[in-house]
Amino acid sequence: MIKKILLIAFIAFSSITMVAQTTVTGTVKDAKTGETLPGANIKIENKAVGTNTDFDGNFVLKVSDNPPFTLEVSVLGYKMEKIEVTKNNQKVTVSLTENETSLDEIVVSASRTPERIMESPVTVERLDARAIKNTSAPSFYDGLENLKGVDVNTNSLTFKSVNTRGFATFANTRFMQLVDGMDNSSPALNFAIGNLLGMSELDVNTVELLPGASSALYGANAFNGIMFMTSRSPFNDQGISFSYKYGLTSQKAAGDNSFHDVSIRMAYAFSDKLAAKASLSYLKGTEWYATDYRNTANGKYAAGDRSINDYDGLNIYGDEVAIDLGGAVGRVSRTGYQEVDLMKDYEAKSVKLNTALHYRPFGDDRLELIFNSKFGVGNTIYQGANRYNIRDFYLAQQKLELKGKNFFVRGYVTTEDAGNSYDSRFAAINVNRKWKSDQDWFTQYAGTYLVTGSHAAARAAADTGRLIPGTSEFQSAFDQVTADPNLVTGARFQDQTKLYHSDLNYNFQDLIDWAEFQVGGSYRRYSLNSNGSIFTDYDGAIDYDEFGVYTQMQKKFLEEDRLKFTASIRYDKAQNFDGNFSPRISLAYAAGENKNDNFRASFQKGFRNPTTQDQYIGLDAGAAILVGSAPDNLDRYTSSPLNVSTAGQPLVGGSTTTLSGRLAYENSFSASSVQNGAPAASAAPLVKPEEVTAFELGYRGLVNTGESRITVDLSAYYNSYNNFISGKNVLVPFYGTVGDNSLSLLALQNGDFKAFQVYTNTTADISSYGASLGLNTKILNGFDLGVNYTYAKFDFDQSSDPDFEAGFNTPEHKVKLQFGNPNLFENFGFNINARWQGDYLWESTFLDATIESRTLIDAQINYSVPSIKSVFKLGGANLGGKEYFSAPGVGAIGSQYYISWTINN
Repeated sequence: MIKKILLIAFIAFSSITMVAQTTVTGTVKDAKTGETLPGANIKIENKAVGTNTDFDGNFVLKVSDNPPFTLEVSVLGYKMEKIEVTKNNQKVTVSLTENETSLDEIVVSASRTPERIMESPVTVERLDARAIKNTSAPSFYDGLENLKGVDVNTNSLTFKSVNTRGFATFANTRFMQLVDGMDNSSPALNFAIGNLLGMSELDVNTVELLPGASSALYGANAFNGIMFMTSRSPFNDQGISFSYKYGLTSQKAAGDNSFHDVSIRMAYAFSDKLAAKASLSYLKGTEWYATDYRNTANGKYAAGDRSINDYDGLNIYGDEVAIDLGGAVGRVSRTGYQEVDLMKDYEAKSVKLNTALHYRPFGDDRLELIFNSKFGVGNTIYQGANRYNIRDFYLAQQKLELKGKNFFVRGYVTTEDAGNSYDSRFAAINVNRKWKSDQDWFTQYAGTYLVTGSHAAARAAADTGRLIPGTSEFQSAFDQVTADPNLVTGARFQDQTKLYHSDLNYNFQDLIDWAEFQVGGSYRRYSLNSNGSIFTDYDGAIDYDEFGVYTQMQKKFLEEDRLKFTASIRYDKAQNFDGNFSPRISLAYAAGENKNDNFRASFQKGFRNPTTQDQYIGLDAGAAILVGSAPDNLDRYTSSPLNVSTAGQPLVGGSTTTLSGRLAYENSFSASSVQNGAPAASAAPLVKPEEVTAFELGYRGLVNTGESRITVDLSAYYNSYNNFISGKNVLVPFYGTVGDNSLSLLALQNGDFKAFQVYTNTTADISSYGASLGLNTKILNGFDLGVNYTYAKFDFDQSSDPDFEAGFNTPEHKVKLQFGNPNLFENFGFNINARWQGDYLWESTFLDATIESRTLIDAQINYSVPSIKSVFKLGGANLGGKEYFSAPGVGAIGSQYYISWTINN
């Protein structure tokens, strides 16, 4: 028996030793400075077998392959080198040459095929892992604001909205964000939700951003810009990475509050066929308090303070409930509650989990199957028509993707649950109604005023019994209201909408020689499920579909392929609308001895389908009822009972009446005409897709100035819009037919009408145009210096459509400056970013107001400790400390200070 065991052991040991093992050692250096490069990738060509250099730039690679084979050595910002391995125990020294310019970086998004930024047919902005390390912003997502032509509007500490080329809102439905190929939009609301379901900073590979229309390749929502976030592959980036960031947010209203941001990433390749990764990030802090108590009227700031009888404070809710008591009393509003009393503890929280399993059946990147699951939970604040406290929300995506060298096919599903979210305005309105009905409150007010002649005494009498924030009675009423989804009595925000999406692409580059052809398509289904609290889905989910197909041809001409021609076209069809074609044509010419002067011109058409809200919303937001214009939505919405004046009650047959959504589109007055004293019927046809025709010229190049080189990136664009989608305010009379008899005018006089917001298209001519210029160079033997300028403007004749608000919401002038050195001395670097922008008008359903000009400075210093594979970073945002508003109604944004420790990234 012992002999048999020894024989088996000998055979097993022999079989192991007979498997060839090749060892390669080496060092990777910067060709110019001679300094070693930590974190460089070393892998066998066409295989997922490799390693990384340590903090000293050294590596040891042990593989089962027999020589000869080829190693690929690469690191971000440097040109890849290939090394031939011809024997076992070979020792190599690899010198990598730094890219002459960031324009040498490779991007995929512009044409759905790899190409240098220098040669891209459209404007591209890019952020990679090296830039993320050097950013002075508190997070990589905040750092996007330092890119040329990019705006980041701060809704709250955890919810930022990225925008390009104007028409910004927090509900930015004109901008698309893809994370590993998945649309990061909320299925119900159709706009990107920042990085709430994005990725951990440790897992970011690249971020590519295309300003302007991209519908020709990416469909309906890529209307005003698109951003691509890609994560690291577990085959190429293995190991365990960890990051901890601690900091303070400082604001006058909220004081100094700490925040914590913790991330961990684990990736492992079990073989050259199977790899897996998981990343988890957790952020907790305090939101920016919103404490703007200025009076408002008709959607704008107005005169008067809390002492006036019809006061309506911006960040005070519940005082929107107001009536005209007539005579000497006049218009009176109920006493509201401050937002700080309605947002519980203003806790900001974000937890993200991302797991992925990668399988390569042939052991290389010719074919790869990926299953990806992403989950996000937390708290944030969203400002739309009202201010929403999004608490305990849940978002998830599951994707299955098969991709190869020339194709991909993927499908994913996005699900969301609003959790314990609620509308702060309705929370205040219905807490008020818990302790005293509107009728009783106004009756007491009027009675006391008639006796005393004092508004102060009348309010004090009517407020007798008012629930006081901080008391158990207030908290009990508040908890009941925020748990109730019926907006007549409650404030809860319900949503369990799903989105199903699939898309595919095939590149014929290996089958067709004379040009590069691609074809692709996508299919999407929305399943709206708000239980009637947002949409008119009272009887069950509302499903509707969209699909699209596209093709692209790219061909190079002239000597050395200096001229590149790109043509693409896409057809999209949505269930409720006619189909749309989106063509794009571009030319790019590379001049100069080394093709370092690149000129480009492009023409394209884009379109945007009306959102789920544009079509199916049915929501009484207090100041107005929002009703979508899908044909099957008009009769499905019926308002809650509305109080009718004494004079109007005989005309409707009772003290209350109800209104259908159809009346808002077919029997309503233009709100502006009533305000101007000349009531006229509104013109609000059912909404249809929005279109844009875009022209762009650009230049990218490398200019030699003797001792230094300057990279230049210049672009100019002009956009012309047709059927621009807009919300319009209309007034629906309780009786009478608008334009046919005097009863409808009598209803206006008696106050027997209700404001609606309808979704339609403006007939006005709208255009926007702008330009951007970016300059980057090195000075003083290694210091990075960059400056960029963006100009944005739009044209619109307000008189052609008085009820239309364009909401361009973008400063005309922006200047951004960057200065730093990642290697000021050994293991030490720093970076400074400064931004200035001019003032501009912000228009929204929440409020119209001017956003003041501002100058912001962010800075960071970092220090590497190779012995423990760590980088320490100390930085701050808005170091000047002057608070500013990203939009009217949000919290004033103060300063952030942080210190971070990152290991093995």
